[in-house]
Amino acid sequence: MRVAAEIVLTDEERAELTKLIRSKLTSVRLVQRAQIALLAADGMQNKDIAAQLGISRGNVGRWRERYAAKRFSGIELDLPRGTPPRKVDVNQLVELMTQTTPEAATHWSTRKMAAVLGVNASTVSRYWQATGLKPHLVHSLKVSRDPQFVEKLEDIVGLYMSPSEHVPVLCCDEKSQVQALDRTKPGLLLKKGRAQTMTHDYKHNGTTTLIAALNVLNGQIIGQCQQRRTNVEWLKFLKKIDRETPKDKSVHLIADNYATHKHPNVQKWLEMHPRFHMHFTPTSASWLNMVERFFRDITTERLRRGVFTSVPELIAAINDYIAHHNIAPKPFIWTKSARDILQKVIRANRRLSSKQNATLH
Repeated sequence: MRVAAEIVLTDEERAELTKLIRSKLTSVRLVQRAQIALLAADGMQNKDIAAQLGISRGNVGRWRERYAAKRFSGIELDLPRGTPPRKVDVNQLVELMTQTTPEAATHWSTRKMAAVLGVNASTVSRYWQATGLKPHLVHSLKVSRDPQFVEKLEDIVGLYMSPSEHVPVLCCDEKSQVQALDRTKPGLLLKKGRAQTMTHDYKHNGTTTLIAALNVLNGQIIGQCQQRRTNVEWLKFLKKIDRETPKDKSVHLIADNYATHKHPNVQKWLEMHPRFHMHFTPTSASWLNMVERFFRDITTERLRRGVFTSVPELIAAINDYIAHHNIAPKPFIWTKSARDILQKVIRANRRLSSKQNATLH
């Protein structure tokens, strides 16, 4: 039969425990342990102490034994529970993240790395945040190899940074394959405590191509929806620009290197209209065309969540968005100089070259 530890207190110890119990600064846990020691010294059994204090008998026995063995230091602090957390080798973690991939996967997750390092996933997550590692994100990157990159860059950025009030500068491009999607069932509207819902499946009701030109100076949009994306449609759009811009002013058009924009029929029309001046972005540098910002806006604000039962309904929605935009247009302000962009491209080229050389060796 197990016998409870006997506690005999000196006058100083009893006074110390009593003072702890009466003090308003003592924690509740420490007060309870001091009461256990005093009641045990008075000869009470563990079950009676547990009943009086409203705690378990095992709890009483544990703190009674600790006080009997170590006196006040035995109840002052909690003993450590479990094993100490395992430290992670940061260098090993970074090496795994940047130079390896997990088996049968393209990138690391917290659970996969935790299994390799022998820690839990939350620990890996904390180290990722501390080191700035984000394996779940991927940024697209393609450096232009255009031999005339510098000349084209300086030409276009020069038009952005110092737009003329008398010479329109229009950024032009096509947003092809805009789909008229109709959901199979109506979704639920947004309300407090619930997000808007949409079915994952849809009905495909056709497509259209939006050709748009953004006026760099004032942000206005000239837009036209066409069924296809050929030189015929591009010529129709050029004629629309010709009708909607002052006849006595030159027009500078910024476009990408898509073959449609350089078709012989287009070249012939441009020769007949010398007030139009074409500026082509470098290859693999569509980000330099400012109209892409407008395409992003119309996608997120009107198209992505839109429900369209037909192509004419889709075209009407696009035209309404453009008309609303043009009521109070705001130009996109270009802030990066050609020199800043060029330095960034040079750094990217160096990183890619060093990576390729390391792979070859």
